[in-house]
Amino acid sequence: MRLRIPPGRAGRMWLRRRLTAVRHGLDVLDRKLRILRREQDRLAKNAARTQAEWSDACRAADEWLLRVTRLGGQRAVRLAAAARLAEVQVHWADAVGTSYPARVSCMLPDLDAAVPLPITTALVPARHAYRAALLAGLEHAIAAEGARIMTAETASTNRRIRALKDRLLPLLEELLAAVELSLDEMERADTDRARRISGSRPQLPDRLNRDHR
Repeated sequence: MRLRIPPGRAGRMWLRRRLTAVRHGLDVLDRKLRILRREQDRLAKNAARTQAEWSDACRAADEWLLRVTRLGGQRAVRLAAAARLAEVQVHWADAVGTSYPARVSCMLPDLDAAVPLPITTALVPARHAYRAALLAGLEHAIAAEGARIMTAETASTNRRIRALKDRLLPLLEELLAAVELSLDEMERADTDRARRISGSRPQLPDRLNRDHR
């Protein structure tokens, strides 16, 4: 990494300001990382819970589907399908500048508008089971996506912190030390030069000094 540093004392001030900004940025990123890790843990647990609920709902729906096909055949399944599609809306939240899906709302077709008389007694509970599986699947989808986004943002923030701590901060400190050493040497050289000039100034003889007075 190459930095354009102003020469002389301006370079020292520039480096000091950069160091202050980097250290402040590290403090901000450390606080952000702690919040992100808490959110990551919460969302990961939520994703695991909703996955288990979705798996249970899918198993229950599959069991009812098997009963429907045994009793009414594929025709019963086709007739039970609603003409309208479900309407889904995802609601987003924000955690320290990171947006992620937080909840979902779903409007399902009205059951009363479908087949008025079930072909089999298993058809109605099967439809309810699949509606429950759909809702569970939506809940898991946003939970898994939220966990994925938060995990990626946590990893990105952690990489930025490591880059600042391991690369930029030591580089700036090394450059500042070199600039301060160079300025100290220049100041000592100027002081020695001034002393030599002062010591080499010709002195008037004592008699001329007295006459001059």
